[in-house]
Amino acid sequence: MAKPKLWTKEFLSISFASFFIFLIFYMLTVTLPIYITDELHGSGKNIGIIIPIFVVSAIIFRPFSGIWLDTIGQKKTLFIGVVIFLMGAFLYFPAKSMALMLIVRVIHGIGFGMATTATGAIAAHIIPKERRGEGMGYYATFMNLAMVIGPFLGLTIIGASGYETLFVFSAIFSVLAVVCTLMLKLPQPNRHKAVEDSMKKTIRLSDFFEGKTLPIALVAFALSFVYSGVLSFISVYARELNLVTAASFFFVIYAAFLLISRPFTGRWFDAYGENFVIYPCIILFGLGVWVLSQVSSSFMLLLAGALIGMGFGTLVSCFQTIAVHSSPASRKGIATATFFVVFDSGFAAGSFVLGIIATYTGYSAIFTIGSIIVLFSLGLYYLLHGRKAKGIMNNIESSI
Repeated sequence: MAKPKLWTKEFLSISFASFFIFLIFYMLTVTLPIYITDELHGSGKNIGIIIPIFVVSAIIFRPFSGIWLDTIGQKKTLFIGVVIFLMGAFLYFPAKSMALMLIVRVIHGIGFGMATTATGAIAAHIIPKERRGEGMGYYATFMNLAMVIGPFLGLTIIGASGYETLFVFSAIFSVLAVVCTLMLKLPQPNRHKAVEDSMKKTIRLSDFFEGKTLPIALVAFALSFVYSGVLSFISVYARELNLVTAASFFFVIYAAFLLISRPFTGRWFDAYGENFVIYPCIILFGLGVWVLSQVSSSFMLLLAGALIGMGFGTLVSCFQTIAVHSSPASRKGIATATFFVVFDSGFAAGSFVLGIIATYTGYSAIFTIGSIIVLFSLGLYYLLHGRKAKGIMNNIESSI
C-alpha cells in the first residue's frame, strides 16, 4: 500500500513559515545584545531584561493561542500572530531607547508565541497519521536550519552593513512568513458551536492547558533546561578554551548530523514506537553534553555538536509528536500550546539558573551538571511516559 503524501503545498507552506519566524528569532537573539551595548549604550542588566522578555511574552500568550486555534481557527490564529510579529519587526527601526526596545520586544514576543504555537499545531494536523513521526521530524528540521543560519546571517549582516540592514532583513523575512500563511488552505472550525460551547461553561484552568500533554512536556522541560546552557554559553566557553573558530562550526555540525539522522529516526518512530528512538537519543544528548564539559580540542567540541544534534535535535520533534498525539482531536491546539509553554519555561529557567552557577563554578561544571540532569531524565521519561508507550514488541504483535 502506498504511503499518504507528505510533501504537500500546505506542509511546505507551514514549514517555511516556521523557518522564517525562527530565522528572525535566532538572528536577533545573537545580535541584539551587541546592539544594546553598542548603539543604546546599555549594560548587562539591560540585556538581561530585554532579551528574556521576548520569551516571557511568548509563554504568556501561548495558552490563549491554544484556545484560539480550536475556536476561531488555525489559519486565522496564525495570520494574527504573523501580522503582530511583522509589526514587531518594523518597530525595531524607531526603538532608539531602552524603554521603547522593551515595548518592541514584548510585542514581538506576543507575535512569536502566537505564530509558533499555531505553526506547530497546523503541522501536526496536516501530516498524515501514518507518517506523523517522520513528518514532524522534517518540520522540526526547518527550525533546526533556522538555528544554524540565523546566528551566522545576523553576525555577517551587522559586520558588513550594520544594524539597519539587520532590521530590514528581519522585516523581509517577516513578510515572507505572512505570504506562506496566506498560501495555506485549512478547514474552518464550527464557529457557532465554538461560541455556544464557550457560553455554556465557566473559564477553567483546563481551558488553557491540556493535562495529558504535561507528562512528556515535563521531560522536555528537564532537557531544554540543559540545552539552554549549551545555547547560551557555548560561545564564551569556547573563548575561554581558545576554540572560537571551532565554535562557529558547532551548530553547523549539529545541523548536519541532525539532517543525516532525520530520515531514519522519523521512520523508526512510526515503525517501532517512540521508545525505540527516544531512549538512545537521550543517551546521545547526555553523552554530548558530557563531552562538552571535557573539551580540550576542536575535534571534541565538534564531536559534542554532532552528538547533541542527533540527540536533542531529534528529541524535540519526537516530544512534540507525542504531546499532540496524546490529546483529544478537539484540543490539539491547546496541547501544542501547553507543550511549548513548559518547553520554553525550561529554556528560561535554565539560562537563569545555569548562569548563576557558572559564575561560581565555571562553564565546564555546568555542562557536567547538565549531563547528570540528562541521565536523570532517562528515569523521568520512563516513569512519566516510556513504561506506557508503544514499543517495538507492541508493533510486532499488532502486525501478526
